[in-house]
Amino acid sequence: MRATSSVIVGRDDEIDLLGSALDAAGRRAGRAVFLLGEAGIGKSRLAAECAFRAYAAEVPVLRGRATSTGLVVPFRPLAEALASRFRAAGTPTDPELDPYRPALARLVPEWRRETGAPGYPESVVELAEALLRLLSVLGRERGCVILLEDLHDSDTETIAVVEYVADNVADLPILLVGTLRPEPGPALELARSAERRGTAVVRELAPLGEARVREMAAACLEAEPGGIPEAALGGLAGRAGGNPYLVEVLLADLLETGRLRRTGGGWEYTECAAGPGPSVPTDVVRSWARRLERCDEPVREVLLTAATLGGRFSVTVLQTVTGFADRALFAHLRSATEAGIIAPDGAAPDRYAFRHALTAEALLASLLPAERAALARRAVRAVEEAGGEPADDGPQLLGALLLASGDRAAAARQFARAGDRLLAAGASGSAAVVLERARGLAADGDRAGVTASLAVAQAEAGRLDTAFALARELPPVPVRSAAAGERARAHTRIAWAAVMAEQREEAARQIAAARALLGPAPLPGQEAALDVVEGHLALLPDRGDDGAGGGRDTARDEAAAGERARRAAAGERARRAAEVAGAQGLPVVACQAWQLLALLEREHGFDEADACLERMLAIAEQHRLPVWRVEALIRLGANAFMRTGDSARLETARAAAREVGALALTQTVDGLLAMNAVLCGRWERAREIVDGSVEASARVRNLGAHRYLLLADATLAAHRGHRRERDAALARLRRAGGDESPLVPLERGLCRAVGALLEEDRARALAELDAALEWESAHPSLYYLGGRWGLRPLLRVLSGAAGREEYAAVAEAPGAGLAWNRSFLGVADAVLRGREGDPGGAARALAEAQRAAGPFPVVRHLALRLAAEAGLADGWGEPVGWLRTAEEYFHGAGVRPVAAACRAALRRAGASVPQRRDGRDRIPVSLRTSGVTPREYEVFVLLAERPGNQQIARRLSISPRTVEKHMASLLNKTGRPDRSALCDFSAECAAEAG
Repeated sequence: MRATSSVIVGRDDEIDLLGSALDAAGRRAGRAVFLLGEAGIGKSRLAAECAFRAYAAEVPVLRGRATSTGLVVPFRPLAEALASRFRAAGTPTDPELDPYRPALARLVPEWRRETGAPGYPESVVELAEALLRLLSVLGRERGCVILLEDLHDSDTETIAVVEYVADNVADLPILLVGTLRPEPGPALELARSAERRGTAVVRELAPLGEARVREMAAACLEAEPGGIPEAALGGLAGRAGGNPYLVEVLLADLLETGRLRRTGGGWEYTECAAGPGPSVPTDVVRSWARRLERCDEPVREVLLTAATLGGRFSVTVLQTVTGFADRALFAHLRSATEAGIIAPDGAAPDRYAFRHALTAEALLASLLPAERAALARRAVRAVEEAGGEPADDGPQLLGALLLASGDRAAAARQFARAGDRLLAAGASGSAAVVLERARGLAADGDRAGVTASLAVAQAEAGRLDTAFALARELPPVPVRSAAAGERARAHTRIAWAAVMAEQREEAARQIAAARALLGPAPLPGQEAALDVVEGHLALLPDRGDDGAGGGRDTARDEAAAGERARRAAAGERARRAAEVAGAQGLPVVACQAWQLLALLEREHGFDEADACLERMLAIAEQHRLPVWRVEALIRLGANAFMRTGDSARLETARAAAREVGALALTQTVDGLLAMNAVLCGRWERAREIVDGSVEASARVRNLGAHRYLLLADATLAAHRGHRRERDAALARLRRAGGDESPLVPLERGLCRAVGALLEEDRARALAELDAALEWESAHPSLYYLGGRWGLRPLLRVLSGAAGREEYAAVAEAPGAGLAWNRSFLGVADAVLRGREGDPGGAARALAEAQRAAGPFPVVRHLALRLAAEAGLADGWGEPVGWLRTAEEYFHGAGVRPVAAACRAALRRAGASVPQRRDGRDRIPVSLRTSGVTPREYEVFVLLAERPGNQQIARRLSISPRTVEKHMASLLNKTGRPDRSALCDFSAECAAEAG
């Protein structure tokens, strides 16, 4: 018989907290609330009350629970939460979620790719950001609630996602409610640390006092206050420890044993001679033992077997172990469900769960140890005889059963298999948990292999210090043996993780360990994998002594020579690895090798780099490796953008990244697209991209993309002449670690130097470019738009510090062929030709530079402004027209210093200067650049009607003499031979405007 309270007793403060948090989520003031307490204290009842209130307010609710079976299943509560919503409401179709569907497909089966192609192995943070976006969309109208219960049983990946969501819900319409026990572990650490950071509220549920227990007992029995015999209530609070679930269990026991029964006059209680047990756990065990005795024998067998399988169990596995036919099994499950012992599991129709975690524990505790072991052995035999494993978590379940049966060594092997599967699936955190368990159980002969896998899992989970320590513990194995090959693969993977974390010394140590195991003549595939890691290692910055003191220059030269030697060796290794990987059928290694070659070949020419990337792209497409395909497209797009200014291939790369759910790579492309939009003068587009990605990249800790987006933001402000905004963006870049990033050449040359030129401060611009070159000399860079190959040579030529020889040396470099750099370098050539007495060659060189600058309006007009002075001084080209064109552009762009400098140069040249009066914006660009003033334009417009000067004078309230002056000026500026032609021109302009 069940004894369940229909109301929540003694939790008014907690209910008020959840109610106010629910209201706040509807106002886009999201919160995270963690309910902390022992099993049965009432956490789930509060979560259910929150869900009920949300349902009543038509607020979307997602509810999931972690498994209590001891099995590590990555993201299980999150998958269940999404399923609980989408099973009834269907999956959302909002286009805002398009970039996030591939990442969420791991949790939402409906979004999994049907082609069978492997998807992008998203990071936990990327998945967390995708979940955050999904919840934001679901909560757009009224807010959204996600309830995650029993987080203490969650895998480490789920804990990481929950932490991310909790840290980022403050301005979103999301209420996160998590329940957990106060057990040491990642979940408790998460709740406490979030509480300290102020990103979550933690409410610890205290036991109910005696008065509240009496109130709850009355609610369970639907009795009036005082209607329950004192003998029945006496000591109930103490025996239950104030735990509401235990109160219900003990009351149910009283009812089932007949000690407490309803009579016509109320309730009657009969004391048991044996009296209560000495402790709460014993009482619970005895209560469930008595309840089992009253069940039919088949139902008892089902429940004890289910408890052996864990708090949640698969019907398929249960049937395999018990041998019951479908009809009989489901009849027994129905009986247990009606008794309130188990319930269908919301995660899958094939699964059931005990109503409370204590139930399964109590049932098992009612058995003798020998009985539990025998039942576990029976389950193992049944599963093995069935010839398969139950679902993806089969090895873990078998391991748990084998451990319960007493076979530790066999259990260790199963846990090791489970850990290796999780590691292969990218769930490195969960893999580490399971492998740690296997390591503790493994026999001496198996422990080394488990330790090697555990070291890899810890490395790929980001716990590198632990991984390195485990790797050092590994015992020696015979060189060139099969065990040595496995061990070398582990060291290679740890080395790759160390390279990605820029831990140069440890990466080198792991590579050396792998090579020592493989001997002097490793197999070609093994050698190729190591070559790739070593090649990337060569690109890491050497953080050694920079040569301070009197020998700084010599040390710098030696360091640069050493860097060149390392890169040359890396190139040789990469090319060898690419060839071997192709022959050995190792497509991932081949992609890694061609990617490395592309980075190195850019120093010799972009044609060679693109050829490497095209090979990488072909391999990725042939072997259906989506992440490597996206990587190749990004690099090809970046090269195309630099070579021509065209962003088409970058857009293709972004679409491919979104298709496979690669959020980090999408943000990388966004940074490149934002910079392209800045350089191409598409200010609004650049602003849109930066605003849409910069905060998200910070949240997912995508530091490289975040820095580049901040740099694009600063460059956007600099190229618009907004110094204050530029400095603010650069300050954010500094806080993001900009001093240690390789972006210094771009910051100095692309941002600060161009900004200085737009402030007409050439000395500061050249100083910034010199600083960028000095930094590059000490830190070889892969960035080519920092001014070294374009803007700096131009400013040095203009100042007289550089001549034809320096220009020729720069022009031969691969970086000089990029469109941005050609825009400046062509002007330098034009200036030098003008000084050398070749006006025709100078004009042609400038025209070529203008063609290269076609996509870049700031550069195109800045080049005209800079070339005009040389043209005036040396008598070549059309400097007055250039100045007017540049003045027109910079005035319209709001860059006042350059516009003013152009007007000053026009005055010095004796040319008319544009007047900045109201109405100038109405003048067509072709007339404005010819110097037509607003007053002259008023006369010009009237000429379409062919009036006389007297008529024009009367209509404009000016003198006929003034009209004559305006007419003469218009004929001169438009190049028309006479008044009739000017009138025709006016009519043509009017027709075009109409």
